[in-house]
Amino acid sequence: MGMIKEFKEFAIKGNVVDLAVGVVIGGAFGKIVSSLVEDIITPMVLTPALKAANLTNLADLVIPGTAIKYGNFISNIISFMIVAFALFIVIKGINKMKKKEEDVPAAPAEPSSTDKLLIEIRDSLKK
Repeated sequence: MGMIKEFKEFAIKGNVVDLAVGVVIGGAFGKIVSSLVEDIITPMVLTPALKAANLTNLADLVIPGTAIKYGNFISNIISFMIVAFALFIVIKGINKMKKKEEDVPAAPAEPSSTDKLLIEIRDSLKK
């Protein structure tokens, strides 16, 4: 029974729960970024560029028995750059929203009853 108790303590610790939440949110965020790139950015930018350059059909480097498709590799590099840029824009927007929240100054804390009493004593001693 000691092993079950130990596993329960391990599984419920904040680190494991935080990691699980991070994985789930990361997966959902990955779907958002993938959709942004595949459904919006790629059709606008990459598809016309690939049709014009026809990079995916490049296979000039031929080794006996096979062809090395470096055009597909170049296409994947371009896709990666677009994904990285889209992710950069999304993170930059999130950071701006966080910064605006942090810029709101917090209201000064009201002194506690003990502090008020000490202030009154100090003020009466000054007289």
